[in-house]
Amino acid sequence: MSKLSLLDLGFFIAETEASPKHVAGLLIFKRPPKSTPAFAKNLFKEYLAASDVKPPFNRVIQFTMGSWPYWQPIEKLDMSQHVFFHTMPKGANDRAALYAFVSQLHTPMLDRSRPLWEVHVIDGLPDGKFALYQKMHHAYADGVTMARWTAECYSTSPTDMDQVPVWTQKHGGHGGSRSARAKQELLQMTWKEVTGNTRRFLGIGRLAAMLLLESVKLTKNAIALPFVSSAKTPLTGQVTSGRQFATAGVSMERVNAIRTRTRSTLNHIALTCLDGALRRYLQDQGVELRRPITIQMPVNLRKEGEKTAGNKIGIIQVELSPPTDDPYVRLRNIGYSLRNVRTMVDSVAPEAIESYTIITGLVAQIAETLKLSNKMPPMGNTLVSNVPGPKEHLYIKGARMEEMHPISTLPPSNLLNITLFSYAGDLFFGLIATDELPNLERLGVYVEEAFGELEASVRDAHM
Repeated sequence: MSKLSLLDLGFFIAETEASPKHVAGLLIFKRPPKSTPAFAKNLFKEYLAASDVKPPFNRVIQFTMGSWPYWQPIEKLDMSQHVFFHTMPKGANDRAALYAFVSQLHTPMLDRSRPLWEVHVIDGLPDGKFALYQKMHHAYADGVTMARWTAECYSTSPTDMDQVPVWTQKHGGHGGSRSARAKQELLQMTWKEVTGNTRRFLGIGRLAAMLLLESVKLTKNAIALPFVSSAKTPLTGQVTSGRQFATAGVSMERVNAIRTRTRSTLNHIALTCLDGALRRYLQDQGVELRRPITIQMPVNLRKEGEKTAGNKIGIIQVELSPPTDDPYVRLRNIGYSLRNVRTMVDSVAPEAIESYTIITGLVAQIAETLKLSNKMPPMGNTLVSNVPGPKEHLYIKGARMEEMHPISTLPPSNLLNITLFSYAGDLFFGLIATDELPNLERLGVYVEEAFGELEASVRDAHM
């Protein structure tokens, strides 16, 4: 039996049919040379036979009266309820058809009566390609952990014919005997409670002071305030059921060229492109924002080298650039904002950031539950996260993974969520939205165009 953390439990409390709390990845593969058309179907059969399921993939959530919710292991899974095979219809061989199908898979909630994950093998893509759509509940792990688990179950060599499905690997295991481990964990938990609560209260006090100074304008952009974004944009409102998915992508070679010239980070560059693309997209909808776009940004609260399961993230608000037509100026403005955020995060205990995330998230969730999200200002205009992925191509039984696209969940009052994912020399933007958001694929096009505009602006600024 393993108790849920408060943050993990929050994903269940916030979950509804209109707003499921699972995350996923779309992995696109090229069949190996000289393989048969049955390659994907055979892979599906191997997956069905891989029934030695390890935690957390063998756990179901248990809610009982008088005790904290916990994970309950089950002895045997019906793999046909977790592993599925699909063939795209003839004629539906373009990327839009694949994305539409994946959007349908991403829409429904996972069944809580069984372990909260699914894998879909999708065959029939053009040019000898197939895809995997992997879906699991956010309470199992955060995005960084999920990306690590995914990478660990593939090979870096095209000649390695072994395949170890992610659900058959041990995640976050501990060595030592049961009794010795229990004693050690008890001591660690006791010490963590004593020191953690002290850091939490001190950190919350420091964070509250920062927010107060910013709210009365004694500081400027030292920290972005929640619930001050405009409520009147197509990006925000009451989350409804139905999903759509789109992507954008640029090569890391181009990203790194700008990083070198401007001494910027990947986040600076990606958010600059998103800022320009979102403003252009909003202009298409007749919305001209006079203040900076505010995003919600998850930050990893794990220590370096820590590989625990579950969620250990905080979500803070970040102001992007004031309105400008110059992408280079936009880059500098966003760099300034992100440096302030980094200073703030480094000066506050992780426990305080976690508490802040829970408190602000609870306020937003109450508004969502009471159907007030169309009236109240949202925490931010959208949520943007950055998940680092493998730098080299990965393989499964000789099939090369050519693309990895993240597909996230929607926070309260946000109709769009954007996840950045770097993989094998490319930076991918995964865009997930309610199906009420118009022309999502156009936003993906605008992201790529904004990158080209930034390249040109940087080149002109350094001539």
